Amino acid sequence: ISTDKAVRPSNAMGATKRTAELILQGLSTTQSVTKFSMVRFGNVLNSSGSVIPLFRNQIKDGGPVTVTDKEIIRYFMMISEAVGLVIQAGAMGTGGDVFILDMGEPVKINDLAKKMIKLSGLHVKDDLNPDGDIEITFTGLRPGEKLYEELLIGQDCSKTSNNLIMRAKENMMSWEDLKPILDKLKKEAIDCDQEKIRELLIQLVPEFVPDDEINDLLYKKI
Repeated sequence: ISTDKAVRPSNAMGATKRTAELILQGLSTTQSVTKFSMVRFGNVLNSSGSVIPLFRNQIKDGGPVTVTDKEIIRYFMMISEAVGLVIQAGAMGTGGDVFILDMGEPVKINDLAKKMIKLSGLHVKDDLNPDGDIEITFTGLRPGEKLYEELLIGQDCSKTSNNLIMRAKENMMSWEDLKPILDKLKKEAIDCDQEKIRELLIQLVPEFVPDDEINDLLYKKI
């Protein structure tokens, strides 16, 4: 199970997720007994770490509901839908596959917060409605957080027998090239050398872009 954070990562967490994909892609070329496949998708509603439980608790406590940025958007799908598509994608795998799930239309987190407040029978408190019940506050993007997430690194994506599952063709490294870098990464992790770890992650994931640069690009795109 992979994630949209593996695509053009803006922080070390996303870079390690893409590295995990590279490991499975590399291992898939070393043998034919086990089929290694990856399924990459975005947020799952009401799952651990989802904004839904957070907003629900904040509304229950009387607010405020915290959103990082007014323009931030995310993709969402239901838990049951994600599980079903992951199982189907696994059955399609031939080895080294990167499957992308169709997440539908992105949702503005600010709009989601407003909708949850209204569904709770309350009103948003803002400049237009100072007598409202729950205020929405904007805390600013956290380090490494993007305005929106992507699911595809390149442009080469093909359909499968399920129109909600696509197969991406993306760059990979042979296990012979990958293994020495992973050995170095393990050593630097044991030594807790953060600078060298970062250098090796950038070597593994050339799309690894610092968060300040990537958000400049995303603001322009939006």
